[in-house]
Amino acid sequence: MADRSGDVTRLLLAGTGLIGHRHMQHILDHPDLTLAGIIDPVAENRAVADVPGFTDIDAVDVDADGIVIATPTDTHMPLALRAMDRGWHALVEKPLAESIEAADRMVAAADAAGLYILVGHHRRHHPVVAKLKEIVASGTLGQPVLASLIWAMRKPDDYFDPAWREGMNGAPVKQNLIHDVDTLRYLFGEVTQVVGTGSNAVRGVARTESGGAVLTFDSGVTVTVAFADTTPTPWGFEAGTGESPMIPKTGQDCMRIAFTRGAVEFPSLRVWSGAESWTEKPEMKQTEVETGVPLVRQLEHFAEVIAGRAQPLIDAREGRKTLEATLRLEAATMPKSVTT
Repeated sequence: MADRSGDVTRLLLAGTGLIGHRHMQHILDHPDLTLAGIIDPVAENRAVADVPGFTDIDAVDVDADGIVIATPTDTHMPLALRAMDRGWHALVEKPLAESIEAADRMVAAADAAGLYILVGHHRRHHPVVAKLKEIVASGTLGQPVLASLIWAMRKPDDYFDPAWREGMNGAPVKQNLIHDVDTLRYLFGEVTQVVGTGSNAVRGVARTESGGAVLTFDSGVTVTVAFADTTPTPWGFEAGTGESPMIPKTGQDCMRIAFTRGAVEFPSLRVWSGAESWTEKPEMKQTEVETGVPLVRQLEHFAEVIAGRAQPLIDAREGRKTLEATLRLEAATMPKSVTT
């Protein structure tokens, strides 16, 4: 376990699933963070040496500065509200909540408590995304006009073993593509229109499996999005960046953005510029990017917010906007045979 001397932020962890385990290990390994306790109803899941374990949030009897909530979506709101009652800032995994109504209650609770609820859209903390944001905002390539994005992975069959993932909560839009929606909002502003179509033709279950949509943003950018969780392609954020330990890195681009004076491929960040029209050949320049683990950077940011040294990069209000846009995308791409 890392040295805990000095200014250490004490974090609780609720939930020990796939993302919860990643948070747990990063907290244990970080010299400026300490795992104050683990909340999980299953005893073996919270059995970590020298770390107190609790069956539920009300049983916690240790001092803490904040809590990471990495539990099923429908528990986010009640846990966050209880955290506000107990005086803890919260970092809530995406999606922020299961509904807009639940998200609104979380926003109101944070405001009333004078605390922050951060949302786990950790890609905003990825060095490659930060550099892409810098390129877009700089105006060097002119005005962004359009983008094309693809997320196409094949989830293993046992991904759907937990009961809560059997239906729409296990579908790729709200569970996976929500990250891409948040990144697009981060880059281009608010979504003003969504049209799309979807299918569940492969597994034939009551959830969306694949689809496509066109999103219009208030900045004037048009984005086409294609997605599927039934095909093992090299195209998707996780495969392209290698940020997930569960998904092998392919290094392939999953998004292309066109500007009035050039273009950029992502995540390779190959920038094309120098051509005035189709009669000229653009030149490519490779953009260099620093390294960093986004989940670690997100936890460090959370600690800075708790300490009052930073404002949230994405708080509950911002997370609510991403949830709203994602739900619009989900509705637009839901097969007619699927009902919520």
